[in-house]
Amino acid sequence: MVELPIAPWTLPWQDVIQDLHVSPNRGLDTVEVKKRYKKFGSNRLQEVKKKSAWIILINQLKSLIILLLGVTTIVSFAFGEWVEGMAIGVVIVINTAIGFFTELKAVRSMEALRKLGSVTTKVIRNSQLREIPADELVPGDIVVFEGGDVVPADLRLLEASKLQADESALTGESTPVSKGVEHLEEDTSLAERTNMLFKGTSVTRGSAKGVTVATGMKTELGKISSLVESAKEEITPLEKRLNKLGNKLIWVTLAVTPAIATAGIITGEDILLMIKISIALAVATIPEGLPIVATLALARGMWRMAKRNALINRLSSVETLGATSIICTDKTGTLTENKMTVTRIILDSGEIKISGEGLNTEGEFRKKGEPLDPLREKTLQELLHAGVLCNNASVEPEEKDARKKAVGDPMEVALLVAAIKAGIDRNKLLAKMPEVREEAFDSEVKMMATFHADNNQYLVAVKGAAEALLKVCSHRMTEEGKKEMRSEDRKWWLERGNHMARDGLRVLAVAEKTVTASNSNPYGQLTFLGIVGFLDPPRSDVAPALALCRDAGIKVVMVTGDQPVTARNIALAVGLIHEGETEVIHGKDLKKPEELSEEDLQRILRVSVFARVDPKQKLDLTAIYQKNGAVVAMTGDGVNDAPALKKADIGIAMGQCGTQVAREAADMILKDDNFSTIVAAIEQGRVIFNNIRKFALYLLSCNISEIMVIVLYSFIDVPMPILPLQILFLNLVTDVFPALALGVGEGDPHSMKYPPRNSKEPILTWYHLLAIGIYGMVITVSVFGAYELALKWEGIDKRQAVSIPFITLAFAQLWHVFNMRDSNSSFFRNEITRNPFIWGALALCTGLLMIAIYVPGLAAVLKIVNPGTHGLILALVMSIIPWITGQIVKIFRTTFL
Repeated sequence: MVELPIAPWTLPWQDVIQDLHVSPNRGLDTVEVKKRYKKFGSNRLQEVKKKSAWIILINQLKSLIILLLGVTTIVSFAFGEWVEGMAIGVVIVINTAIGFFTELKAVRSMEALRKLGSVTTKVIRNSQLREIPADELVPGDIVVFEGGDVVPADLRLLEASKLQADESALTGESTPVSKGVEHLEEDTSLAERTNMLFKGTSVTRGSAKGVTVATGMKTELGKISSLVESAKEEITPLEKRLNKLGNKLIWVTLAVTPAIATAGIITGEDILLMIKISIALAVATIPEGLPIVATLALARGMWRMAKRNALINRLSSVETLGATSIICTDKTGTLTENKMTVTRIILDSGEIKISGEGLNTEGEFRKKGEPLDPLREKTLQELLHAGVLCNNASVEPEEKDARKKAVGDPMEVALLVAAIKAGIDRNKLLAKMPEVREEAFDSEVKMMATFHADNNQYLVAVKGAAEALLKVCSHRMTEEGKKEMRSEDRKWWLERGNHMARDGLRVLAVAEKTVTASNSNPYGQLTFLGIVGFLDPPRSDVAPALALCRDAGIKVVMVTGDQPVTARNIALAVGLIHEGETEVIHGKDLKKPEELSEEDLQRILRVSVFARVDPKQKLDLTAIYQKNGAVVAMTGDGVNDAPALKKADIGIAMGQCGTQVAREAADMILKDDNFSTIVAAIEQGRVIFNNIRKFALYLLSCNISEIMVIVLYSFIDVPMPILPLQILFLNLVTDVFPALALGVGEGDPHSMKYPPRNSKEPILTWYHLLAIGIYGMVITVSVFGAYELALKWEGIDKRQAVSIPFITLAFAQLWHVFNMRDSNSSFFRNEITRNPFIWGALALCTGLLMIAIYVPGLAAVLKIVNPGTHGLILALVMSIIPWITGQIVKIFRTTFL
């Protein structure tokens, strides 16, 4: 049975793979993987303890509301009010249960959401390159790396090309560490083990192959994490503001309720009654459920985003999404399909067109309209060979169906598919010319090279940006053989590349040479073979998404590394710019933020397309937009994009083609790399914020109406129409369920018709606070009017009349939920009437109210007298007044303001 190697950095890599019984080219087979997984377990660190149900329950019992209810219960028992004391005890149980199950649902939803964003890694198994969840990695697995990958386990390096790793999270070393494969002394410190890669670190540059020597808690990171038992719970800015609002209301309550008690006692009310009413009012006023419902609304919204392929890394990002005013988006894979297809190849002898799209390996080569055998065109064959050799992707049949499975960069996959169309078998070619060295792609030189043994010499295959590759080519391949590359030839090739770019194609150049030593400089004295054109069609759903952004007042900016002509063509195709807009800012023309003149700044704020932009310039653009008051969403996929993703208000990483470093730096990950997913997430962010605002507005206006009713009757010499238990009943029934329904609704379908809100805008503005006061007064007037009419109505006696205010107040609060619709929405069909949770809440609350009125036992506890038919009709009619008033105000506001 295989054991983990001890001190693998001290052994030559050949000894390590021998000890682990694995071939670096074949990897492990399926049977062996299962055996090792069973022995070593999942490649996971010790997980943070889940918030237990008991802890959630205890948190409910520690709340201020429970304390106040407990005091009320004690007071009731002390004065011999046994029935009332027991009833309040039941209220405590119900209130705790509502809070418990609501918070449990929110917490479990958030925990489940965190598990959606699983990390993957590329391994060689059964002689094939595969992409698997990092959790499934086992000791002995051969892992393949590129710049931007997060290291999933501890590995002994077998191959390394220009490899550097960021190990700051593990060792504290602030600069990237260069890596190699030579074995080291046993006493080499962790920070100096240059032939190892460690779990939790990241590859910042180069490429590598390594064998897994430790997984899970056996890794160096695992040994450290075993000391950590829990993580600090995240509190979002939204929750902080809700808590702040709640704290303010607590102080207001503490000031108002004693005044109400005092006023009632002065006017002759019973002292015990007023004490209990004051406590009941305090319970009703303190909105301790606000943060819980906010979390539930956030979790439900995040689930909706996840279903639309947007995974949120940070809960606080949801609120920020709704305020986004600028989206800086990449082109490839976001505005385009990222289904690269080689459609044209330009050689010295002319242009060749290739049919077949995507992963379809059937296609035809044509030259001047005539079919062409690609293996008879020597230069074409050499170019395809170089494209296959200088390549880290793989294309293989899926095990379950006949479709092709592609792993790797889309452009490299497209080169492999083009070679398959030509009848070139990559495995046979690599068996004949095995790779002995790789010079990984470098964003500075914009090229990549591989060395392949060919008899007693080495073939160097190189691919990269045309302008970069042409500078290091001394010759060009023609039908007559190699010829010297002159300056006019370079200009000719560059013009061919620009012509392709103007047609909307991505462009890649290919070259080669033969050397006698594998340590030769790869980028010099090369022979230029030709230019490859890749078609990446625009996504069909981008144009509608861009139109939605325009309606929503969101500016969309394309920030790409592609050539200006390619960027402009795609921008025109998707509707980002119009035919008259010709201005594209080239990266070389972008000045640093501190060097910008007012004219430069206005130009940047005006233009919508930036081309040939490097990651540092992405960071600068983000800073410029933010300085001018924008809330910026920035997309990125490379390791060098991480700083810009962190700097942006919303960093968005690509889930399909993005590096893992970018994903960890981002606030949101697009599982489908689709621009329309960003727009859908922003819309959901707006909906969530509006739902929480409506919930708070509804709950507080209901609570303020209860306070106003008690205040009014405390200062007049009539019997108190609303009793303590009735207030508590209202608080548990008519407040909670409709409010919860508002918090989890799908929201206004027209939320993207308005400009972004100010990110500093509070949940409740002065307008909302004024609305709360007005709604409270209208409900209070309706309750007071119902009571006065009941006293004067001959069909209602005084005993029945005392119950009318309670019934009126209860139903008025229920119908008040319809006042939460947006002013410009339809009276009959709006976000409230389309919310099934609202109708469910109303049906439940109405049923509970009917039980409270007509079931003798509960009616006796609540001291409610059957109002009779006349009394019920009166209460229902008067309860509609606040709703009608609210609708009239909305119609007036929409029509005249």
